[in-house]
Amino acid sequence: MTNAAIKSRVKMDSVYLEAVGLAAPGLLSWKASLPILAGIQSYEPIALDKYKPTQLPPNEARRATELVRLAFRVAEDLMSNTTTPMGDCANVFSSSGGDYIIVDQICRSLCEPERLVSPTQFHNSVHNSAAGYWSIATGSRLPSSSLSAYEDSFCMGLLEAISLCQTEQLPTLLVVYDIKPPYPMSAKRVVPLEFGVAFLLSPTPRARAIAQLQLSALGADVAESVASGELETIRLANPAARSLPLLELLARKQSGNIVLSNRNHNSYQLEITGC
Repeated sequence: MTNAAIKSRVKMDSVYLEAVGLAAPGLLSWKASLPILAGIQSYEPIALDKYKPTQLPPNEARRATELVRLAFRVAEDLMSNTTTPMGDCANVFSSSGGDYIIVDQICRSLCEPERLVSPTQFHNSVHNSAAGYWSIATGSRLPSSSLSAYEDSFCMGLLEAISLCQTEQLPTLLVVYDIKPPYPMSAKRVVPLEFGVAFLLSPTPRARAIAQLQLSALGADVAESVASGELETIRLANPAARSLPLLELLARKQSGNIVLSNRNHNSYQLEITGC
C-alpha cells in the first residue's frame, strides 16, 4: 500500500490554530521569536530567566517546580495572544520524561538511611502535575490528558490534542515541554536545553485563527522535517523542539507540509494552511 493510500484512510478532520506560546534559550516568547523563526534576525542563545507563574495562587506558586514553571511560561505566553478563556478549554500536556529534577531528588532521598521523601516532592513527581496546577489556576473541569512518548512526545501530543479537540468539539490547549535532567541522569537521558511550546486549537474557524491544521498518517521510516540553520541543533536537542518546522512556517505566514517522526509507528504529515 502506498503512503498516499494510507494517508487517504487515516486523514483527520481539520482544526484551527488560534494562538501560540513559546520559551527556550534565545526564543524568549512567541512574539519576540517571530523575527528569528522567520529568518529575519539571527539566533542568539540567550538563557531563560527564572519564571514566576502569574496564574497560580501563592501557595501553589511556591510549590511549583522548574518543569511546572516552564509549562506555565508557555501557556501564559499563549494567553497573551488570545482572548479565549483557558477555563473553557480542554488541555493536553506532553513531556518526554516528566520532572527529572524531582525524580532525582526522590531517588537520592531513598538512598539515605532515613528514606524521607517530602509530600511536596511526591505530588510533584507524578506525570500530570503540570496539568493539575493548570486546573487549579484556570478552574477548568474539562477533559485533560497528560502523556509521554519519549522523543515523539510533540507528535503524539499534537495527535492527542487534535483528536480531543475534534471529539469533544472544544477549544483545546496543547503544552509540550521538557527541561534538562540533572547529573547523573543526564549521562543517560541527554536533553541539553529546556524548550516549551503551547498551541490553542479550535474545532471551528475563528476570527483570530492563524492557520488550519490537518494531520495524516504516513508509512514508517519517512524522513522528518528539519529546521533552518542553527535552529536545527535546537530541534534535535529537546523533544518539544520538534515543533520548530511548524513554528517557522507560522512565523513566515506560509502554507506547507511537514513530517513528524514517530519511531514506534507510522510517521505523520502535518498540512498547514494559512488563514
